[in-house]
Amino acid sequence: MESKGVAVIAIGGNSLVNKGKESIQDQLAAVRETCKHIADLIEQGWTVAVGHGNGPQVGFVLRRSEVAHRVEGIHEVPLDVCGADTQGATGYMLQQSLSNEFLSRGIQKDVATVVTQMQVDLKDPAFQSPSKPIGTFMEKEQALEKKEKEGWSVVEDAGRGWRRVVPSPLPMRVVEEAAVKGLIEMGICVITVGGGGIPVVADEAGKLSGIAAVIDKDYASSLLGNRIGAKLFIISTAVEKVALNFGKPDQVLLDKMTVAEAKAYLAEGKHFAKGSMAPKVQAAIWFIERGGERAVITNPENIGRALKGETGTWIVA
Repeated sequence: MESKGVAVIAIGGNSLVNKGKESIQDQLAAVRETCKHIADLIEQGWTVAVGHGNGPQVGFVLRRSEVAHRVEGIHEVPLDVCGADTQGATGYMLQQSLSNEFLSRGIQKDVATVVTQMQVDLKDPAFQSPSKPIGTFMEKEQALEKKEKEGWSVVEDAGRGWRRVVPSPLPMRVVEEAAVKGLIEMGICVITVGGGGIPVVADEAGKLSGIAAVIDKDYASSLLGNRIGAKLFIISTAVEKVALNFGKPDQVLLDKMTVAEAKAYLAEGKHFAKGSMAPKVQAAIWFIERGGERAVITNPENIGRALKGETGTWIVA
């Protein structure tokens, strides 16, 4: 089959975990289902890079770390290392499941996971206003103790308890870009920028170090797509199409948006929630403005239909 070019697909961390079924075997079952849809994409002739979320997975690692520290005195795991851990574990599940799916379909395709660092800028305004909740809920006294002893930023979360919050800076540079691009050029399916990439900063000499932050995986996948020359950006989420006035009586499902229209809807501030759809639409806008051809937002089971023009919300120039 003639190659259609490079596509980047960003899949949410929650789509790799079914609520109430969170064991490793349950996660693996969810990953296997997701990989069927990725394989559909490859079967249509696309060379694919897969970005994925890791919010629930990082939460599990943090919880285990907190319990082990409290009960056994074992050292806690820093957030950047949690990101690396979940990139490796989720990448392992994805690459194994994809390889097995390829085998069952007779597809000759290798899969590789690249543990990926994402450079951010310490001058990013996000570092002045940490806003991304992570970890478990705490009592006020425990939260204030963490703030005093470990320098955490903590907030009260909607009456449910106190949580740590960390910055969510914009991605600047995919550190392993050359490696990912080289694998893509060899026709290998690459799993990369897991969880938005492991956030790192550079000193004056250019040496990198990890930092406690969370990068939006859609923003990271969008940047990756442009850097590796992707034509298509797919954002896999919980809904089949993007909607105006979501969940309201006057809800309108969108088949297509131009970049100008998408910007206008974002500017109105009432259609796309900041913590869910807004960053996905913004990531699609940036992908096209930086040279990508088109982007689509849909749910995993409809990716194949979306690429046939039957569903999904397309964002075009």
